Amino acid sequence: MSWQSSASINMLKQRARLLQDIRTFFQQRNVWEVETPILSRFAGTDVHLDPLEVGFSGSKHYLHTSPEFAMKRLLATGSGSIFQICKVFRDDELGRQHNPEFTMLEWYRVGFDERQLMDEVSALLVYLQDRIAANSELSEAVSEETSLDGICAENIERLSYRDAFMRYLQLDPFHVSVSDLKEAAYKITDIDLDSDNRDDWLHLLLALGVEPKLGMSGATFIYDYPASQAALAQKGEDEGGNVVAKRFELYVKGVELANGYLELTDAEEQRLRFEQDLCERQALKRKELPMDEKFLSALDAGMPACAGVALGIDRLLMALLGTRDIKSVLSFSYDKV
Repeated sequence: MSWQSSASINMLKQRARLLQDIRTFFQQRNVWEVETPILSRFAGTDVHLDPLEVGFSGSKHYLHTSPEFAMKRLLATGSGSIFQICKVFRDDELGRQHNPEFTMLEWYRVGFDERQLMDEVSALLVYLQDRIAANSELSEAVSEETSLDGICAENIERLSYRDAFMRYLQLDPFHVSVSDLKEAAYKITDIDLDSDNRDDWLHLLLALGVEPKLGMSGATFIYDYPASQAALAQKGEDEGGNVVAKRFELYVKGVELANGYLELTDAEEQRLRFEQDLCERQALKRKELPMDEKFLSALDAGMPACAGVALGIDRLLMALLGTRDIKSVLSFSYDKV
């Protein structure tokens, strides 16, 4: 039975330094650190995410998939801009880029829109890359097992969702028919997807035809997603008049690192979206989940205009150091617990 750590001690030292540098970055910007509960009576309603269930005092509880709802309750209380580094849990996620327990950095900037938040995410990436390069002792120790990949302001690209589909698939995702989406998908995969849902085909094409080509020489932001994929983001119009979700995702070497929103603050609209999610989960025969009524009450009381982003710490470290397996940056991966 193997008892040793998954990551090398040199890698774990680098990880510790990364966490320290992240905290320094936010301290310099007057964004303060908070802690919120991992355990909750409620769960997120995301159609494609399942939380881990635990029992306490005879009642069903959940380990959070994100600290988002609790952090937004703090925002509604008047916290101002905040960040958190915490463990999050997701069921059925295990592989080279997934571990059921992983570390997330999440932060919210009061008064920011999604473009300003992309600026700050870029600044964080460059700052952390510079800190690694400056730390010669740790860089030399890690370079024996990885190749350091550089990220600088000049190679961070911004690409709209529409432009990404046009560049890599020659499809306009806002106007193409579902039948044409299916035809395009069958050219690149033999996956048998039994669905007439437009977003199902867009997700498949994004995952197989677009994402693997993003951030290959640095980092790429994809923004202005279809309005149907807004989740907890506000909606608006792009330059072409298409209704879009004001959100973004960040990719490095074809791997998603972060997901950010211009946050929805309308409690009634958010409740409607939760109800739609739950209906879709029921149709897909996924487990029933309770809506977070405390979060909806906080929105109803008034959450300030803000933008927020969740960034995977483990994948971030993989990207900065060029590693290819999440096990290499975890003290103990799932197969070691």
